[in-house]
Amino acid sequence: MDTVALIAVAVFLFTYALIIDERIHRAVAAMLGGAIVVFVGIVPWDALLHHIDFGTIFLLLGMMIIVNTARGSGLFEYIAIRTAKLAKGSPIKVLVLFAAVTAIVSAFLDNVTTVLLLTPMLLYIARVMNLNPVPFLVTEIFASNIGGAATLIGDPPNIMIASSAGLTFNEFLIHLGPIMVIDMVILIGLMYAIYGRSMKVNPSERQEMIRVLEGLDERAAIVDRSLFNKSVAVIAFVVLLFFVHDRIGEILHIVLPFVDPAMGLEPAEVALIGAAILLFWSRQSPEEIFEKVEWPALFFFGGLFVIVGALVETGVISSIAAIMIENVDSTGEAMFIVTWFAAIASAIVDNIPLTAAMIPLIHDLGSTMDIYPLWWSLALGACLGGNGTAIGASANVVVIGIAEREGIGITFIDFLKVGMLVLFLTVAVGFGILWLKFVV
Repeated sequence: MDTVALIAVAVFLFTYALIIDERIHRAVAAMLGGAIVVFVGIVPWDALLHHIDFGTIFLLLGMMIIVNTARGSGLFEYIAIRTAKLAKGSPIKVLVLFAAVTAIVSAFLDNVTTVLLLTPMLLYIARVMNLNPVPFLVTEIFASNIGGAATLIGDPPNIMIASSAGLTFNEFLIHLGPIMVIDMVILIGLMYAIYGRSMKVNPSERQEMIRVLEGLDERAAIVDRSLFNKSVAVIAFVVLLFFVHDRIGEILHIVLPFVDPAMGLEPAEVALIGAAILLFWSRQSPEEIFEKVEWPALFFFGGLFVIVGALVETGVISSIAAIMIENVDSTGEAMFIVTWFAAIASAIVDNIPLTAAMIPLIHDLGSTMDIYPLWWSLALGACLGGNGTAIGASANVVVIGIAEREGIGITFIDFLKVGMLVLFLTVAVGFGILWLKFVV
């Protein structure tokens, strides 16, 4: 390893140590690390713009604007009260209900969008029911990453893998969908084992919760009916666009013949379009809305993308990946290595550059073995590996950032203790199913 690569690794480890230590905010730590690799020339300006995933950052920004604008209407309080009443005051039912909804929605929308929409509701329910919100928030994070792994459009690594390997939406549903259903059952059981005792309430407390909930009028939670209706309309429009964003040209071409049928919209464009429409339509003060944006989370992502970009520029990630799969003799052996390397590495670095580095290496193995099972191994590991640490996936950072703004602390170490358990259990079960399907 040359000197430049050693510096890139040292900066990465230094930044990670600052994030774990938590005496310096993780956004500042990431910005400092990014500044160092830019200052010493490891990541030049033209490469800097390439390595920062503006698609992720603008998707987050757009959805944050939508959520913060809609919040002023009482929309999330309305949905939260309805959900709590449906759960009949049972904290366990609330956890299971939100975990299932989070996973299902994350399978068909970006999981970051999902948690941005659902987290305010969870926090309100926890406040109303006088519950510790941490178990609900971490379960939401895990469920979003598991649900996102189930489909082609649920998580960026799946999109990258499908594009390179020519895999279809139905293939993802067939090979990964059932695994994620099983993993969700495991997750709920595990969360109950870890947090169930702290969420149990005696009959008198349960009756008190039900009495409090019955005393809440969800309709009274709507403080601005006009903004409520506009928010619902725009969010529904944005969700619809997320489903058809890659085929929007075909749809528009029917009405507007001059539109290129091959045109598509990126998820980030959809979020920003929705944000612009809601701000214009609602006439809300942009200064107030922009003040509520989770800017530390956005700058954290920007800095982290630059630091990981330094590892890409110096060839560190591709070299490690190449070492991991060299001298592999069989598809089964390659599946094991690809799955667990992707899972553990994705808990440490962003899974997008990791997936980008792994894809050509798997293609190279095509001359010596059947690589079709390896694509599912890579998707499994890259998506579920994000559950391992507090910075392992975008959804993790977003939820923890929102919690911090509400005065709820989830430390790196506390998340690590539960996250690594979830990672190893869900990946092990998923790998076992893939092994039975493709090797045995």
